[in-house]
Amino acid sequence: MKELKEILTKVNSKNNRNNITFLTGAGISSASGIPTYRGTDGIWIKGTKYYKPESFGTFEHFSKNADEVWQYTFFRKKMFAEAKPNVSHFKLVEIENTLQDRFHLITQNIDNLHQRAGSKAVYEIHGNLREMCCADECTKDVYEMPKEIQLKAIDEDLSYDEKQLLVCPKCGTDTRPNILWFDEFYNERNFKLHTTLKIAKNSGVLIILGSSGATTLPNRLVEQTIKYGGAVIDVNLEDNNFTENFGDKKQFYKFRGTALDFLTQFQEAL
Repeated sequence: MKELKEILTKVNSKNNRNNITFLTGAGISSASGIPTYRGTDGIWIKGTKYYKPESFGTFEHFSKNADEVWQYTFFRKKMFAEAKPNVSHFKLVEIENTLQDRFHLITQNIDNLHQRAGSKAVYEIHGNLREMCCADECTKDVYEMPKEIQLKAIDEDLSYDEKQLLVCPKCGTDTRPNILWFDEFYNERNFKLHTTLKIAKNSGVLIILGSSGATTLPNRLVEQTIKYGGAVIDVNLEDNNFTENFGDKKQFYKFRGTALDFLTQFQEAL
C-alpha cells in the first residue's frame, strides 16, 4: 500500500491524537478455522439448525428459549476453545509491544483469541463468552461462566446440574451470556461505547481488519476518527458497508487483501 508510510509518518509527527488503533472483526479469526458471520461460509448466513440467525441471536429468543441458547453458547465455546490464534493475532501482539501506550485494539470478536495470543489493550465491543450476567439485570455484576460445565457438541444438551449453575446468585433467575444481541444497544458498562469513541477520537489512524461494518458502533468509530483528523484504512478482501458509508472521504483508504498481508507491510513501514 503506497500511502502507508506517508500515513504513519504523519501520525508519528503528531504530539497528540497519534494513537494507532486496530478494529477487528470475524475475518481476522477465519484463518483460525472460525467461520465469519456474513461471508459466504458465515454462521449467520447458514443459520443454526432450526432458526434464522437474526431471530436466534436476540434477547427476545433467549427469553423464551434460554436452555437452547445456553446449549448453543457452550457449543460455540467449544469451537473457540479448539481454535488457535493465527499469525495475524500474534503480529498484533508484536505491534502492541512496539507501540506500547499508543496501541489500542477494539474487537467485535467474542472468541478470546486476541487475549490468548497475548494482546493486552483489548476492548470487546460485542462482549465475550467468558462471562455471564443476570438476564433480569438485578445487578450490574458480571460472573465468570462456570468451568464445571462441559463444552458441548452441536446436539448435546446441558444436564440438570449444569443448568443449576446458570442462575443468578443474587436473585435466582436465569443468567445470560455477556454478549450483544441483535435487538440490543451498545452501552459503556458492557460494551465500552464511550471508551472506544474516545479512543477513535484520539487515533491518528484506525485500521479495520476483517469487519464488514454491518453494526453501528464500528461505523461510529470510523466517523469519529475521520471527524478529528485521523485516517482510516479498510483492510478487507472486498468492498463492504464501510466502503459504502465512507468511501468518498479523502481520509479513507482501502487495502484489498488479507489481514496478514497488510500487517506484514505495516510492520515494515512502522
